[in-house]
Amino acid sequence: MTHSTEGAGTSDARADGLADFLTRAQTRLLPAPPPFYSPATYLSLNGDHALQPEKEALIPDVPPRHAAVLVPVVARPDPTILLTLRSAHLSQHAGQVAFPGGRVDPGDRDELAAALREAQEEVGLEARFVRPLGYLDGYLSGTGFWIVPVVGLVEPGYDLRLNPAEVDEAFEVPLGFLMSPRNHERQSREWKGTLRHYYVMPYEGRNIWGATAGMLRNLYDRVYA
Repeated sequence: MTHSTEGAGTSDARADGLADFLTRAQTRLLPAPPPFYSPATYLSLNGDHALQPEKEALIPDVPPRHAAVLVPVVARPDPTILLTLRSAHLSQHAGQVAFPGGRVDPGDRDELAAALREAQEEVGLEARFVRPLGYLDGYLSGTGFWIVPVVGLVEPGYDLRLNPAEVDEAFEVPLGFLMSPRNHERQSREWKGTLRHYYVMPYEGRNIWGATAGMLRNLYDRVYA
């Protein structure tokens, strides 16, 4: 496995408090969900393929499934992002750090409704505590999902009730840490006979990596870069 630190030796483009984040988010987040995945725009899309040298070899054979996640920014003076540790018993992505989220169901009005529903089902975060701020770019995962990240401001008075079938833990990570490029490591390892590249953001013994780190990097690119 190899790794490098993204932006090492550069200035630290960290979040500077809640007011700064909200000012930036108001003009830099997408006001509406990104269009659904299209093969015609594949090379310009964000996703697990974005860091790979040979992106064309990873074009999906079938259309991806529709999903949405909530990127919950907790409105503290020094804001944080609420993340989950997926249950170790899940069949996919067990034990990985993730945003609350999942598939967009036929009964969901849109991606926002899906993200809020999943957040309540997974960790008990009620929609009344969440103020939607906008959207990040869509993310094409190597596991066959087109993920729409919904950025929401979460009131600090929230109360969580974790669903043990889906989530082992929920925890907050300072936004300033996640938005500092010196904490965006690029690592690589062999997977199914191919060397794959991805972001990793190690924090207090946890590795935030893969799609979650890729979407956090997109938050940095959109709001702070």
